Amino acid sequence: MKVLFANKFFFMKGGAETVFFQEREMVRQAGHQVIEFAMQHPDNLPSCQSDYFPTKVDYHDRHGLLDRLKIAARFIHHQEACDRLAALIRAERPDIVHFHNIYHQLTPSIIRVAKELGCRTVLTAHDYKVACPNYSMLVKGAAFDLKRIEGSWLKLFRHQWQEGSWGKSLLLSAEAAWQQWRGNYECVDAFVAPSAFMGQMIRTRLPRARIEVILNGIDVEQSRESGEDQGYFLFLGRLMTEKGVETLARAHQKLQHSAGLKIVGDGPLFEHLRGHYPDAELLGFKQGEALLELLRHARAVVVPSEWYENCSMSVLEAMAYGKPVIGARIGGIPEQIHDGQDGLLFEPGNADALARCMDRLTADPALTVQMGQSARQRLIAHYSLASHQSALLALYQSLLEGQ
Repeated sequence: MKVLFANKFFFMKGGAETVFFQEREMVRQAGHQVIEFAMQHPDNLPSCQSDYFPTKVDYHDRHGLLDRLKIAARFIHHQEACDRLAALIRAERPDIVHFHNIYHQLTPSIIRVAKELGCRTVLTAHDYKVACPNYSMLVKGAAFDLKRIEGSWLKLFRHQWQEGSWGKSLLLSAEAAWQQWRGNYECVDAFVAPSAFMGQMIRTRLPRARIEVILNGIDVEQSRESGEDQGYFLFLGRLMTEKGVETLARAHQKLQHSAGLKIVGDGPLFEHLRGHYPDAELLGFKQGEALLELLRHARAVVVPSEWYENCSMSVLEAMAYGKPVIGARIGGIPEQIHDGQDGLLFEPGNADALARCMDRLTADPALTVQMGQSARQRLIAHYSLASHQSALLALYQSLLEGQ
């Protein structure tokens, strides 16, 4: 089997790239041939197919009016990306083309190219772009119910999906209308959803699509020993309103039992949190061994999101270290946490409910240990890289067999 992996970035940039490179390596280790397609970028890793990569696109650069109009058109349909992918497919003849994060820089137009050249096509939904023009299903910082949308995509700009800008919102809605008119997403043979919630959101827009729920994986064989509980709760993530970090800081102020709060990450709320919540320890961005040490010695990890998380890697990292997770009951989080067994759930945005969960674990160390052990076992059973690889290869095989 020969599999072509397509992603706009060919370097480690975010969660989508983590999964992209994981799967690329999995398929190679399983004895299959792998080829790549991405856009040109100075940070790209080496690739034997780099000569086929289309020119780098940066929508954040400043441009004149004429250039902005050209860029807007390329935002919707990137002809160079289509031509380069077609040339690569003709040269390499892959059996499967697996798309990851291709929006805007490569555009979903390349899906139709692969399909028309006889390849089986798979798209992993790392975010809600297929269902929502601005990726996040947020309007003015609040989670938005897709069931409230009626009519065509072009009506969506009224909700100011993107940064409160009518122009950006209209462009995103026009892009979605174009993809719908061209039927580019209908050219996907199978969507991979990392959570059942994600699968449901895709189905709101593509009711006849084949959707396979394949959970994100983590290396459970790697040693992840839980260290001594040093009595603090840990938050990992970008400091943004939709991540619920301020709700967590408010909950920390309401605790009946003394416990620390360490907040790892950076973002637009950093200074606000530092000025208004002096009892929270803001540690900034951490990675590597420093981050792992914080995980080892935490009492629990808190994921207080107020937007629709997909399959949270913060939850999986906590489970890997035998830590219970206190998570908001939103998006894919309730699928990862069995309330009362390997963690606790609360209503998003409710600081009082979150404080009660934190107090419960602080007051009962034995329960905390028990939940952490259960979380680790659940991770091994459902979120291993081996399980992910097996499900992915089974999907590929079923597509090649016409199932």
